[in-house]
Amino acid sequence: MRAFILSWRSMLLAIILCITPQALADVILHAFDWHYNEVANRAEEIKNLGYKAVLVAPPLKSNAGNCAWWQRYQPQDIRVIDHCKGNKQSFQAMINALNDSNPARRVAVYADIVLNHMANERNGATDFPGQAALNTYASNSTYWNNQRLFGNLTQGLFSPWDFNPANCIQNYNDVWQVQNWRLCGGDGDLGLPDLNPNSWVLQQQRAYLQALKNMGVKGFRVDAAKHMTIWHINQIFSTDIKNGMYVFGEIITSGGAGNNEYSSFLAPYLQYTDHKAYDFPLFESLRRAFNPSGSMNELVNPLAYGQALAGNRAVTFTITHDIPTNDGFRYLIMNPTDEYLAYAFVMGRDGGKPLVFSDSTGTDNNRWVNAYRATFMQRMINFHNRMQGQGMEVLASSNCAILFRRGQEGVVGINKCGSQVTFNINTNGRFYWYRTYRDVLSGGATFSIGGSSHGFSIPARQARMWYAD
Repeated sequence: MRAFILSWRSMLLAIILCITPQALADVILHAFDWHYNEVANRAEEIKNLGYKAVLVAPPLKSNAGNCAWWQRYQPQDIRVIDHCKGNKQSFQAMINALNDSNPARRVAVYADIVLNHMANERNGATDFPGQAALNTYASNSTYWNNQRLFGNLTQGLFSPWDFNPANCIQNYNDVWQVQNWRLCGGDGDLGLPDLNPNSWVLQQQRAYLQALKNMGVKGFRVDAAKHMTIWHINQIFSTDIKNGMYVFGEIITSGGAGNNEYSSFLAPYLQYTDHKAYDFPLFESLRRAFNPSGSMNELVNPLAYGQALAGNRAVTFTITHDIPTNDGFRYLIMNPTDEYLAYAFVMGRDGGKPLVFSDSTGTDNNRWVNAYRATFMQRMINFHNRMQGQGMEVLASSNCAILFRRGQEGVVGINKCGSQVTFNINTNGRFYWYRTYRDVLSGGATFSIGGSSHGFSIPARQARMWYAD
């Protein structure tokens, strides 16, 4: 097979790049739209696979008669948990099942939370949950009080005075519109009623988060954070609510530094909050690098060029639930092999908390339904957890491939091209000599270093994640 040999330029790069320390970055399972009972039933498996957190469906009241995934993102009432995927009892049982007497096996629950808007229903009503819902609460008060997180269910939660004017966003580059107007679907759609962060709304939203925290939730994903003012976000997330919690926002951008969405929304969010965020800049770097006309050199240090977030602020990914389930984002879906190779990068690198999307909707012929327990995913998580605390040094890169080490304990090679790539590397002070390194992905590819130079070969369209036995 044809081989590409390490160039003098890559050798120089290997010399000048330093080892950087790594913060702990546990893997998050996004159990997208799973029933809470399903998560609880798979708790032992999730622990055994090495996940340390599970992101679960929004705990709130939504239309329980409609199981479409987007219903969970149209809140009717945040004072209770009741929807097609569970209620407060099943939510608590799930938290308990993921807990463990052994701290090393505990899995944190991260709640997906929706604070920007309420449901588009009842011909555009802006009283929530509405009189019919209050009558239902009263007719079966025992059940509904068991689902209550906070508040008085004999009274309404929000009135028309708690919403911004009913204007639909027309220009998604206009920060004011995006953060103060409604998400609408067109063709006369009235849109999602956009909450106004007045003192009453803030009080209810804080009470909601505190109640979830009291149940044992350890983190929050802020849905549609792009559509909330930073002032609103900071008012909700008081110090006592944030203490001990992992908080990250969903701010979709199509790039990093130099991209208008990044400059207008994600950069200010990172500057004026202490929250984490989805690393859409890195995702776009991955998409460019794995494009046939792209170069893997882009992945050497994307942070240096503003094309990735700082590791301690980043939730890294290769696919999110919005990408396959929304027509406007489907162009972002990677080729399955490229997605696999991109997972090797985010699982193998230093920085960011990798998020694994595992779908319950069955979209794209069930492509991601059991992704969380695929054999390759188990092996990548194993490597990721082995490398906790190890620094990273990029050893070589080319248009086709990248090679980096994790201290002396591991080395990752990723080759996007159709021919084998070989990099010859100076091993002095970088690796253990006379010790077996084993590829976690294949289980059979091993090497041992016995001199100051070693050739690392990466097969075509493959990844290698070697660890020291």
